[in-house]
Amino acid sequence: MGLAHNIVGIIGNVISFGLFLSPVPTFYRICKNKSVEEFQPYPYIATVLNCLMWIFYGLPLVVKDNIFVTTINGVGLTIELIYLAIYCCFANDKKKRVIVFVALLGEVIFMAAIVAISMLALEFKHRALFVGIICDVFNIIMYASPLAVWGKVIRTKSVEYMPFWLSVSNFVNGCCWSIYALIQFDLFIIISNGLGAIFGAIQLIIYAYYYFVYGKRIADANQAGKPSEV
Repeated sequence: MGLAHNIVGIIGNVISFGLFLSPVPTFYRICKNKSVEEFQPYPYIATVLNCLMWIFYGLPLVVKDNIFVTTINGVGLTIELIYLAIYCCFANDKKKRVIVFVALLGEVIFMAAIVAISMLALEFKHRALFVGIICDVFNIIMYASPLAVWGKVIRTKSVEYMPFWLSVSNFVNGCCWSIYALIQFDLFIIISNGLGAIFGAIQLIIYAYYYFVYGKRIADANQAGKPSEV
């Protein structure tokens, strides 16, 4: 691997690490309030499968010289599982815990099937194409998983349940990994992360609009509703 490729890969690992840590304020709030409130587990469930797929894709058994992809996704997988454990701990609704458990079980079964097909039915030269396409699908799902939150923001005209730093991290992460893939051309990394950068930009635009336009109006309304102090 070239020096530039290594440098961008390291930077990408650092930024992705920040992306994986960006929900920490959300889970601090959950722990503090002892409730998941209106927060949804779907982005974290999607990220678990995404990490599993990219760990496999980055191994020399599938694609050579992509160790940075495997290392950061291994770290990310651990972090996301911790988030989901906290979520289940403070989910008052049993249905939410069942959803998390069933989704994770399904992901493990699906991942085992992908590994088996790749190693037993495909030659090395075809593995990257097979695994890469699936990785792109789930990476795009991960980046697009906040779509449900977008709808809530638009309906309520409030960004309370749209984590700002997660949106920032998604945008920067998508940009960095797109650059990484351009240096040593990797179509699959470019496609999903390029779209991830676009999704991240849209999230930031939505956040900025509803924060500065409606956030200010709500604050003014609340201020107007307060009794005047003598």
